[in-house]
Amino acid sequence: MVSRVRVWLNRTYAENVFFMEQLRRNPSDRAVEIHATHGDADSPVLAAADTAELEPEGLSPAAYSEFALDQCARRGIDVFVPRLHQSAIVAHRAEFAAAGTALLAPTPEAVAVFHDKVIAYEAVQAIGAPVPPWWRVRTAAELVAAVEALEADGLKACFKPASGAGGVGFRVITRSPFSMTQLNGFPSPYVPLDLVVEALESAAEEVDWLVMPRLEQPEVSVDCLTGPDNRVRLAVGRTKNGRRRGFTLDERWLEPATRIAEGFGLHYLSNIQFRMFGDRPVLMDVNTRPAGGLHQLSLCGVNAPWAAVQLALGEDPGAMVPPFLGQDYTVVSGPRPLLPPTLRPQRIEEVAEPLLPPVPAVAVEQSAAAAVEATGPTAGALRL
Repeated sequence: MVSRVRVWLNRTYAENVFFMEQLRRNPSDRAVEIHATHGDADSPVLAAADTAELEPEGLSPAAYSEFALDQCARRGIDVFVPRLHQSAIVAHRAEFAAAGTALLAPTPEAVAVFHDKVIAYEAVQAIGAPVPPWWRVRTAAELVAAVEALEADGLKACFKPASGAGGVGFRVITRSPFSMTQLNGFPSPYVPLDLVVEALESAAEEVDWLVMPRLEQPEVSVDCLTGPDNRVRLAVGRTKNGRRRGFTLDERWLEPATRIAEGFGLHYLSNIQFRMFGDRPVLMDVNTRPAGGLHQLSLCGVNAPWAAVQLALGEDPGAMVPPFLGQDYTVVSGPRPLLPPTLRPQRIEEVAEPLLPPVPAVAVEQSAAAAVEATGPTAGALRL
């Protein structure tokens, strides 16, 4: 009799309730039990899981890794899908493996490279994948110089944090003065340059922003499934143009995504986003985790979450091609159940004797530097 698979998702996005449902409806008809933890008692992923706990607050990345290892050992986790503190957790892959848990996450080197968007752009450009022009900005003077350079080429400037996810902190620069336009209707990402400069000049410390041209639609998010051998098993683009969504297997998007996934060791599930710069696609962002919209590939007859779990368990699903591409669609919200309001936050004392050996910070820095030095299409051999 085939044993059930125990999967843990930590502090993940609400949309991953669909990820969990796909694991349970897997084509192998394998029993799956899902454990979920979160910092928000009202996260729907807690209600969707078979077992759930609130996570302790205030733990350092190292202490959180200790907490995670303890969870895996106590609950018999077969596959752990880490989102929170992913970089700290993957640095201890061997310790999790010794506890019988496979990490469904990329290599430490890949996580380090794509944590910083500037380092990521440099590394990706080195292997020949398309990127837009960019500037790293820390001061008001650097911001103005970058904006003027873009505007001289007839482009509109935008900025976002050099490290971050989910579009947090994204803004588009405008020369228009602040007016009722910004106060009418819904909040807008447009911010007047003079107000941004004023805020920077009065800030207590420097920022760390990536400034680049505002890219045009369509936006294409390529969901990749890559094995530990650095070979992509599945790559499907999800297109977004306003409200309309769809799917594509166009090599303009898939070829650079595959090159990035294989070249940097983006093992298991990753999401590589492109937009248009003029008449060509360029990289916008790389997520070293499953995308919130990954479940939408089910409209193409594909169960990517389960295929990733199979890979993590050493069961290779082989090359996967969608049997069809689903029709265009849109995304609407709907109700989801929550747990009764009885869960209370945990308070965990940091252990005096750590279970995991420390990982020197220099190791992560060296990993990122190695990726920047990579050149040519053979970068996949770097095991980034």
